[in-house]
Amino acid sequence: MEEEIRTRIAPSPTGLFHLGTARTALYNYLFAKSKGGKFIVRIEDTDRARSQPEYENDILDGLNWLGLAWDEGPIVEGPYKPYHQAKRLKIYQKYCQQLLAEKKAYLCYCTPQELEKERENQMKTHQPPIYSGRCQKLKPEELEKYKKEGRQPAIRFLTNDEGAIEFKDLIRGKVTFDPKTIGDFIIQKSDGIPTFYLAGVVDDFLMKISHVIRGEEHISNTPRQILLQRALGFSIPEYAHLPLIFNPDKTKMSKRKDPVSITSDCKN
Repeated sequence: MEEEIRTRIAPSPTGLFHLGTARTALYNYLFAKSKGGKFIVRIEDTDRARSQPEYENDILDGLNWLGLAWDEGPIVEGPYKPYHQAKRLKIYQKYCQQLLAEKKAYLCYCTPQELEKERENQMKTHQPPIYSGRCQKLKPEELEKYKKEGRQPAIRFLTNDEGAIEFKDLIRGKVTFDPKTIGDFIIQKSDGIPTFYLAGVVDDFLMKISHVIRGEEHISNTPRQILLQRALGFSIPEYAHLPLIFNPDKTKMSKRKDPVSITSDCKN
């Protein structure tokens, strides 16, 4: 039996329903429906400072206005609920702990100031601005010192830099990344909130997403997500990265700067 086609749109409720999000939703919806599959809406609301209920309502209203009825997600629900990432934090923490236990991740006690200083030094010496991995080698006395200072650690994924990371993009064909340009990246912030990389990977796997269709600004995120999928033993979905939408002056459309809200600009 062939795998069921399942696509998703995962907007962040940090602004009004953007034209680019609407276009991505349309591609996901049409692809799923043309294959007899399911279209899922998942709300990525872990940005506590900027996520607002009125923005979520605007996004859902916009999808309904466009006729893009979702099979699973907010209001509709489904077998993989909840469909809000803010309600799934314990799920993400479980996988972070798994990676720590398997020594595929480690605690990072670096402060933002220390990280910025490290980046500045790398730029001065013409090195790629990636994390040095110094917290991976902390001595017991250093760990004790940081704990006494009250530092709350983030969790970093340990990137194996052996061998290129390759995947077939359904639009662009073969895409290759050098893991040496990625470095050890954060999968859970010091406040316990997962980053986009980990949360998306876990949700796509648990919600059985078969195809990730999104804008090309996410293509640089894909190698990190593939590394996590491999480390967790997850299946890797098919990826397709859509070209960006540009303004007449060739700048990228922004939901915070340009008048491209579906509900307030395009309807009028």
